[in-house]
Amino acid sequence: MNRTPAPTDTASTNTASAHTTSADASGGSRWEELVTAALLGTARRTPSGIPAGREAPTALLDAAAVETVRRRAGMRPGRAAARVEPAPADPRPLLPPAAARRLAMLLADRPGTGGGSGGRRGSAPDLMELLPQWLATANRRGFAPRPEALPALLDAARGRTDLRPAVLAFAGPRALWLARLNADWRFALRSTPGGGAALPGPEEPDRIRELWEEGLFAERVALLSGIRARDATAARELLATTWATERAEDRLMFLDSLRTGLHAADEPFLERALADRSRNVRATAAELLSALPGSALAGRMAERAQSCVAVDHTQGTPTIAVEAPHECDPGMERDGVVPKAPAGRGERSWWLGQLVEAAPLGTWSRRLGGRTPEEIVALPVADDWQGELHAAWCRAAVRQRDPSWSRALLGVPAAPEAGGPGAVSLAERAKLLGTLGAAERADWVAGFIAVHGLSEAFQLLGVCTVPWSGPLGRAVVDALNIARDAGSYPWSFSGVMGLAERCLDPTEAPHLETLTAIPDEPENAAPGAGSYWAESFQRLVTTLRLRAAMQRELTEE
Repeated sequence: MNRTPAPTDTASTNTASAHTTSADASGGSRWEELVTAALLGTARRTPSGIPAGREAPTALLDAAAVETVRRRAGMRPGRAAARVEPAPADPRPLLPPAAARRLAMLLADRPGTGGGSGGRRGSAPDLMELLPQWLATANRRGFAPRPEALPALLDAARGRTDLRPAVLAFAGPRALWLARLNADWRFALRSTPGGGAALPGPEEPDRIRELWEEGLFAERVALLSGIRARDATAARELLATTWATERAEDRLMFLDSLRTGLHAADEPFLERALADRSRNVRATAAELLSALPGSALAGRMAERAQSCVAVDHTQGTPTIAVEAPHECDPGMERDGVVPKAPAGRGERSWWLGQLVEAAPLGTWSRRLGGRTPEEIVALPVADDWQGELHAAWCRAAVRQRDPSWSRALLGVPAAPEAGGPGAVSLAERAKLLGTLGAAERADWVAGFIAVHGLSEAFQLLGVCTVPWSGPLGRAVVDALNIARDAGSYPWSFSGVMGLAERCLDPTEAPHLETLTAIPDEPENAAPGAGSYWAESFQRLVTTLRLRAAMQRELTEE
């Protein structure tokens, strides 16, 4: 049955509106009266219309229930929210079922769940430490996660920043879709160039200009880096259009993007940056120019450094003589030499180190009689300048990625001086090794461990390619076995053992079975050392077998 609404006029509408407003006002004051009475208690305040006495609390609740219904009946319906856009498609093939189950197992593990008392980890593998390796393999294979795994993946990346690049690459576009709906996962948008939006291509110059001039800083950095990767000249020209108006800290970040694809064509721009208002910008520009051996700055630094270093033939043995600068003149300062030395450093040695570090390494063969790097490093240095000079050459070899100088400064791994002739710290040795090829790097570290053991090898092992080569893996296991047989404190080697679990080739597992037995403890061994060593080797074998299974699950179709 259809009903025809009763006609209304303006006066009746206004009257109804006024009545509604009055009712809202009186209803609001009535509700506040009831709430106040409930907070204070009916014994102290009884609302109007409610009899005092023992029945007052019940009457108050009844009145509140009625008022609640009235208030709800008077609410206007809210506007419907916009529908959420569907998640984008991910064209990559889904993980195989076995690999998906393995991922769920890795993500469910939490630090500390497998350890025992007294700091002992037990024999169970540390699954979370295997997640980075699993992600790297999955990304190489081009798999996409199953949708139900995305929340756990994002939670894992939220808790561990080191996982974020690999997780976001693996999780794909659907993870960014989820991150827009959950504030806990917003880091994914900040960590992805353009907040997950596609950056404009070279065929969209208007969009490039708009994003560069109006985008957020992170978007502008991502845009500049993306353009730099495909067209170094276009990126440099884009940066030049706004360089003079950028903030100092932004100029520094933008300048750092020029490290990718650094080329001689960048020299004019970098030379202009040497006159920047910011000291940090000037220093970065100078560093980049010194990494271009043919740059004018490199030539100026070479000329200054050569004036400080020469071969003295007046003694029986050719010796390197050093005369450090006596001042830091304006030209040196403009070229990136920091005039004020750190606490505990002499000014002259500080200036010398910066000059030698920035000079092209090819300078020294010409300056020092055509000698090779090995022959130069072997020369004695007068007046205790050897440490400073060799340390500067180390920094230059790392900056210029020169393997011949790195080899000379590292020396042979079996040398009595564990650091080699030029290295002054483990960190510096590791940096020098980083300039060598993977196979040569592994062989050098294996030789070092064979002679010097594991006491100083942890940082060197960290720069070796995973999985370790056969000779390197055997050198590590042999050194651990020697330490076990000697009754050494096993917890002193827990870091190396943990590294072996992640880096040793999984095919080595069968060869380690004999080490899982509890050994006879020498008379002076640490109490309980034998059982600890057996437990550690059992965990190593179990972890290697698990890594082998992970690899099979990710490579089988």
